[in-house]
Amino acid sequence: MNGSFGEERFGSRHRGPDITGLGAGLWEAMDQLRGMFETRPSGTRMGKGDVRAAVLALLAERPMHGYQIIHEIEERSDGSWKPSPGSVYPTLQLLADEGLIRAEESGGRKTYSLTEAGRAEAEGAEGRSAPWESSGARESGRATALPKAGARLAQAAAQVGSNGTAEQVQQAVDVLDEARRKIYAILAQD
Repeated sequence: MNGSFGEERFGSRHRGPDITGLGAGLWEAMDQLRGMFETRPSGTRMGKGDVRAAVLALLAERPMHGYQIIHEIEERSDGSWKPSPGSVYPTLQLLADEGLIRAEESGGRKTYSLTEAGRAEAEGAEGRSAPWESSGARESGRATALPKAGARLAQAAAQVGSNGTAEQVQQAVDVLDEARRKIYAILAQD
């Protein structure tokens, strides 16, 4: 989309910053790497019932506010599942309407806790694994860990390329070449 807000304000994402030489090549490589890893693995989207079950499981441990719930789910799924506020907050409202949780406002934030009925429902699900522990979530976490690490590495390389001296750039190239050899050696192992 030519002329869109993002392109007008920040430039086309495929051009990167307006730099030349080594920096331009690094930004181009960074863009290619990002493109390789941007697509989410299939199966990472969780169902509505999973959000409900996750909220009940977390609130069975301790009262939390909405952001804490989102953060805990992301942490416990190793980053493979981060429900949006648009799925968590309506779920909290529904659970409140059903009398399973109550909200207490403190310091401008609502903290949610289970009612007796909510505790009974959460205890009824104790035999089942939490949604973030499902095999799909675990597989997705493994599938996203490597791309995230690669993107962080590419960002570091881009920083050295943009701000480092010629000697620092050469040192970074040597480190990256060694890392590449070691990664291929992993595949060569039985």
